[in-house]
Amino acid sequence: MKYLKVIAFTHKQIELKELGKLVICQENLTDKLKKVKEQFDIPEIFYLGTCNRVAFVMATTQVIDRDFARKFFHALDMGLCPGYTEVFLDAASIYEDHDALNHLLRTSCSLESLVVGEKEILAQLRKAYENCRAAGLTGDQLRMVMNCVVKAAKEVYTHTNISKNPISVVSLAYRKLKELKQYTNPRVLIIGAGETNRNISKYLQKHKYSNFAVFNRTLSKAQELAADLKGEAYPLEALPAYNKGFDIIITCTSSTQPIITSELYRSLLNGETDKKTIVDLAVPNDTDPEVLMNFPVNFIEVHSLNEIAKKNMQERYQELVYAEKIIEQNISEFIPQLKQRRIEVAMREVPEKIKEIRNTALNSVFAEEVNSLDQQSRDILEKVLCYMEKKYISVPMVMAKEILIKNN
Repeated sequence: MKYLKVIAFTHKQIELKELGKLVICQENLTDKLKKVKEQFDIPEIFYLGTCNRVAFVMATTQVIDRDFARKFFHALDMGLCPGYTEVFLDAASIYEDHDALNHLLRTSCSLESLVVGEKEILAQLRKAYENCRAAGLTGDQLRMVMNCVVKAAKEVYTHTNISKNPISVVSLAYRKLKELKQYTNPRVLIIGAGETNRNISKYLQKHKYSNFAVFNRTLSKAQELAADLKGEAYPLEALPAYNKGFDIIITCTSSTQPIITSELYRSLLNGETDKKTIVDLAVPNDTDPEVLMNFPVNFIEVHSLNEIAKKNMQERYQELVYAEKIIEQNISEFIPQLKQRRIEVAMREVPEKIKEIRNTALNSVFAEEVNSLDQQSRDILEKVLCYMEKKYISVPMVMAKEILIKNN
């Protein structure tokens, strides 16, 4: 596997906001990769860019060191000033051979991710490879590597609990909400249009929630989120006058004082008496404790969700040892497969070579003798040669595989 090389930049060495400077625009990616592929005579290459990593995966016999990486980056022409380039190169991780495959497998299984157990990385890795394969940037060697990468990741996600329990507050909040099983197309009031509420809104919309009213101090942001949700938008000060009722309140603002007071809650009920739900993801909570004392409420709040998230994360880390065993097993299985494939590729020319020898024998070396034979004798000779040709094609392959098995 000495041909397999990886140059990686990750959240472990570089701040996330800085990593963004290394992301190559999809429109320019193919041209840039074709340029460096040709310039540095790299047989196969693909590029992975996510929110917490950038990596260049190559199949090449060249020595990949910091000096090569420097020339490689200058050739990519990513628009970085020289000072930035050196900072990134100092933080680069360079892998080859067994270490490169191990790194790719750990990456696909999310062991190297910012959030361990998140499956998105496998899809991102596969898409990155497929895009470069479609552009003609990869070949047989990286195809085999990716087969191993995908197989190992699927086994880890199937046979361990590394991704079983959610660890984001938003996903946990949605799960708690789903467990209530109280509503059919509920009326949802969203207070605050920041990132947290945007994220949980995506969950709700994905699961067919469709009745939204969004309140925010800045009306334009409320309108933006409401447009995505096909709901209504209001300024925050319009909340006390809202009289269309609700089933669920989702709130997350930066207020230091409670937004949802007993008085406001009573007004929002608009005479309804059934038990409602508040999902409060703000720190400190947007809900006044008196609301919980004075009204029947299903209350989902960020503190308890954080405790569950910590517990789930700890359980995920306990699964690492099992995931690493699966990775080791896949690497050990891949090495003989790779050797066998190399033999198959090397043997591709055998049939043509044998045909050349056969034709030379018939048409040149023994041409005079063959021409002196009668038709029946020629037919028999042709049958004998065809039989021997087929046998000679298979013999080297069988012998090579037997040697490979014995050596392993």
